Amino acid sequence: MMKNSLFGNYKVFAANSHPGLAEEIASIMGKPLGQLEVKKFSDGETCVNLGETVRGVDCFVIQSTCDPVNDNLMELLITIDAMKRASAGRISAVVPYYGYARQDRKAKARDPITAKLVADMLVAAGADRIITMDLHAAQIQGYFTIPVDHLIGLPILREYYSRQNLDDIVIVSPDHGSVPRARNMAEPLNAPIAIVDKRRPKPNVSEIMNIIGDIEDKNCILIDDMIDTAGTITNAANALKDMGARSVRACATHPVLSGPAIERIENSAIEELVLLNTMPIPEEKLTDKMKVLSVGPVFAEALTRIHNNESISKIYDEAVRF
Repeated sequence: MMKNSLFGNYKVFAANSHPGLAEEIASIMGKPLGQLEVKKFSDGETCVNLGETVRGVDCFVIQSTCDPVNDNLMELLITIDAMKRASAGRISAVVPYYGYARQDRKAKARDPITAKLVADMLVAAGADRIITMDLHAAQIQGYFTIPVDHLIGLPILREYYSRQNLDDIVIVSPDHGSVPRARNMAEPLNAPIAIVDKRRPKPNVSEIMNIIGDIEDKNCILIDDMIDTAGTITNAANALKDMGARSVRACATHPVLSGPAIERIENSAIEELVLLNTMPIPEEKLTDKMKVLSVGPVFAEALTRIHNNESISKIYDEAVRF
């Protein structure tokens, strides 16, 4: 039921990055996907054609900026521009995975801050709001001059493990940066945490140094925001097993899975890897170790609440129980 919306109607559209998730979200919301054709000209330029009116409509465009990152980003920008020029009432960019989020600061001299550049581009294109999940750096929300709804994937993972009836659980952070995430996972499960102390000599290469915490004969669950080349998570898993863990599982929100990730996961001590579908996982990358959970219900609830001008935070108060 519509409540207090400034717009009489809303429509959900999808570009090409993750049509499966977009269809699930629209289905839960009780809407067909809007008519949107995104294709390429022969010279590689992206072409967008809106097949229905959006005048005065509350528009949601679902597009993860995952690989191919630049193509998916341009599709999103051009779609937003098309809607703006077609007099859409409000345009919300729904970006389950926000690409370039790791380029959020100057790590060394003369580095760009590409996460800020992408934010500026989305605003310049005409986005009125951003809805995303588990930004690599939460401060990216401050790069925008428009509202950002930052959804959390951790409750989905936490609910899954709460139903597994595992005993002697320890939640493990694979590095110091993920310690708050590990604490948030551990507290409702009444589990202690451990921390993997590592040194990273160069990008995408990590070296395990020490385990802080008691993991001997424990069922360890590693948690991170994303798994890219899987070096960090698999090195941590192998170290935990070598130091006496009974079993090692892992989970993450974003399944980037680039380069040697699949081979590393298959050859690691990880017994099960739980991922969320913020981006599509190619069929050839799916293995028996993986379990994929959907973020569709959370996004559908968030978009409905945004349209109805209702609180987003209540999703986690009302929808997720343990």
